[in-house]
Amino acid sequence: MGTWRVGRKWRETMDMHDSHVALPPTVIHPPTKKRIHEIHTLLSTSLPLHPSQPPFAMAATHKKHLLSASALKLGTSVDKLVEEFEAGWQPETTDYLRKLVEFCSLKALNQMCLKIGEKISDGSLSRFTYSMMLAWVMPDSADEVSYDECVAKEKEERKIPPKETEEQDEIPLFYSDLMPLLVDHEPSVGEDAFVWLGSLFPLVADVVNGRFTFETLTAPTGNRLHFPAYDKFLKEIDKCIKHLQKQATPKGVELADDEFILHVEGIASTQRVVRHIGATSWPGRLTLTNYALYFDAMGVLSYEDAFKIDLSKYIDHHLKSGATGPWGAPLFDKAIIYESPELSESVILEFPEITSSTRRDHWLALSKEVMLLHQFLNKFKIESPIQAWEMHSRTILGIIRLHAAREMLRISPPDPTKFLIFALFDELPKGDYVLEELAKGLKNANSWRACSASSILRSLNVSQQSIALTEVKEEPAGESESVSGQADNFSTLESAINQAREEEKETFIAKATTEGLKQEGIGDNILVLKEQLRPLMNVVPLFQDIVQWKQPATTLLVIITTLVITYKEWFHQAVAAFLLWVVAKMVKARRENVRDKLNKIVVSRGSDQTTIESIVLAQQGFITVQDIVKTMTIATMKIQSILVSRTNKHGNTVMLVMVGSAMLIAVVPLRFIAMATTVYYFVTTSKLGKYIANDRGNRRLKEWWESIPVVPVEIEDKASNIGT
Repeated sequence: MGTWRVGRKWRETMDMHDSHVALPPTVIHPPTKKRIHEIHTLLSTSLPLHPSQPPFAMAATHKKHLLSASALKLGTSVDKLVEEFEAGWQPETTDYLRKLVEFCSLKALNQMCLKIGEKISDGSLSRFTYSMMLAWVMPDSADEVSYDECVAKEKEERKIPPKETEEQDEIPLFYSDLMPLLVDHEPSVGEDAFVWLGSLFPLVADVVNGRFTFETLTAPTGNRLHFPAYDKFLKEIDKCIKHLQKQATPKGVELADDEFILHVEGIASTQRVVRHIGATSWPGRLTLTNYALYFDAMGVLSYEDAFKIDLSKYIDHHLKSGATGPWGAPLFDKAIIYESPELSESVILEFPEITSSTRRDHWLALSKEVMLLHQFLNKFKIESPIQAWEMHSRTILGIIRLHAAREMLRISPPDPTKFLIFALFDELPKGDYVLEELAKGLKNANSWRACSASSILRSLNVSQQSIALTEVKEEPAGESESVSGQADNFSTLESAINQAREEEKETFIAKATTEGLKQEGIGDNILVLKEQLRPLMNVVPLFQDIVQWKQPATTLLVIITTLVITYKEWFHQAVAAFLLWVVAKMVKARRENVRDKLNKIVVSRGSDQTTIESIVLAQQGFITVQDIVKTMTIATMKIQSILVSRTNKHGNTVMLVMVGSAMLIAVVPLRFIAMATTVYYFVTTSKLGKYIANDRGNRRLKEWWESIPVVPVEIEDKASNIGT
């Protein structure tokens, strides 16, 4: 009877599906040899896939195909796979069929990863992994209604051509025209299935940025992944790996055992790269590895020894975009600027293009990814060689996936950061939380998996020789194939990723509201700024009325309040009261629905002045600014003369005043000085102050200021003759 218990859940579930597939009815009884053969024959039956089949039929068909294929690759039978699964399955666990699919898929995938290169070339890997996604995502009874709605909506969207925006006008023909013809008769997969496959098989996607990769890759196809595109994607990945392995090593450089070439440009088959040093320009070859950038300047017959930009050092170095051109003139925004405290001057690399700066953006994203990788390893103290190489491998695979996507989307290149890990979450809000969870998961994963990123690179002959396989602890079969364990490991990381995605959507909407203003000229921005500052400008007349005693009661209240706050030293309470007042204003605005009333700000460019009046006003404004600049220049030069005692009379006067002020501040508490200053200011602006005022003191101060000589200034054209 023990043997009878094993496999019962599987047979009951499959019999429920078989009632919809119109297969022969299955009678449950203890499994004899004849019965096992009947079940194996039933599961091995190839059923044609057609859109007219009900969801249960398609679900059962895909699951049966997958289980049969998994058993064939493992050299066993479906019954033995089911028996092995149910030995560790807990009856209270839900989603029996999905977890069975995950169990069998992982076992077969681990076997295929040992010879992954051959499987990609003959197409068996893409077909099997795509079947994995279909079997995982196809509905059970609880999901039938939602799945029907999804399929109906997708068919309806295929009938109605989507409205293309300006950014989508240049989508490749493979995606915009041929794709519906190629895949209309086959089901497609969505984001969740793609990310699930990425958690098991990181060649396709990384679980950290898999959702961003899927959105970018399937944007032209309505966020649905079809098999022709998926198969093309995997084959392009294989091509990119083989292409990078054939690239020549930079001249005069011996790459480390774990250093892999990730991108090369500047050779005969690619566009050129130019390095600017002062007013000179040097074309050459630029090579990126997972440790550094290498630039080989082009010589007469061959390349010169490579100049190395080490991206792996944990120092305060930066990569940014910049403009450059002939003789160092900042004419074209197509350059990368590298700054480091170890270099006396910045390294400027230009990527010439006729129109856009796509190449520059691509190189900048890749270089930042490598730099951020090493900062991540140093920040979170990833010291284990196994863990560090695993993170290197995941970064390398992310860059290779980006290359493959660019080959598929040549006319409309994708956003590079969507395929990279560190460059993406360095920009996203709350991305640092995701990286923290990634570091925790990396430190906890001390076991070796056949389909880990490092294992995949090893099977593709991109191996790290410095780490011996004996150092790696292999997972027991039961643990590596425990889907619930994997779900626990990724739950916290998935929560952080979802939070970052939600924050990104909010930030994107907020940034979209400012794009129009950024594109406007300085004149329009000044008009908008004046409109925003108008409430503050209305406060100025009120302040002037208080200072000039036009409202005596208010002025006295301000004086008394200021003196009390100063004497009692209630500055903290005053700031707190001000903040609470601002909060009260915000609550009032929310209750009055000011945000709904203020849908937009209307700013008028028109003016009541004529053209001549506007020109005269602009000229007067220019003269005013010029006078202010001259006054500030003369004032700074007079202060310099006083500090260096160009005339002893003025220097002595200033020193005596400063000594007296220092003694006063040292003896008298500061609050009394502030109170005296406040009273003196308000008294001088009152009628009594104006009555007893004497302009003689101001006149003597003005005369003293004007009598201060300055150092003569001589303007010369040659910079070398200018003294300091």
